[in-house]
Amino acid sequence: MERRDKHNYYLDIAQTVLERGTCLRRNYGSIIVKNDEILSTGYTGAPRGRKNCLDMGTCRRMMLNVPRGERYEMCRSVHSEANAIISASRKDMIGATLYLVGVEADTGELVHDACSCAMCKRLIINSGIERVIIRNTETEYTVTSVNEWIENDDSLGDTTGY
Repeated sequence: MERRDKHNYYLDIAQTVLERGTCLRRNYGSIIVKNDEILSTGYTGAPRGRKNCLDMGTCRRMMLNVPRGERYEMCRSVHSEANAIISASRKDMIGATLYLVGVEADTGELVHDACSCAMCKRLIINSGIERVIIRNTETEYTVTSVNEWIENDDSLGDTTGY
């Protein structure tokens, strides 16, 4: 038996975390890791105490055919990256890695070209997280240095996330 590499190990955990998600379109799971220790986890879901789309059986963005990456202010959910960030201390996140996995709610398939939205990129930058690793397939992933987002300011306008 071959031992699972560390990045896929953490991506597997993030993929398990997303199973708590409540979005009807796509669910994401995030974990923040530093020095081989999980600092926090987060999944896509409504703010604490508010009804979520899964329980209501409806999604406003779906009903209005809002394309992926647009009109997040209409969404009830807090993104997984934001939920992970607010559950950790900034001093602990400096130099950490955020692992991100997304799946389509209707098919359970991995989200093609998953990435953090512009708002989550801003949060990741300010949190001190050093890199983001996103699952592409069950074994392949993309590693992004957060410094690339800082140096390429236009990336914050990218609307292809969630």
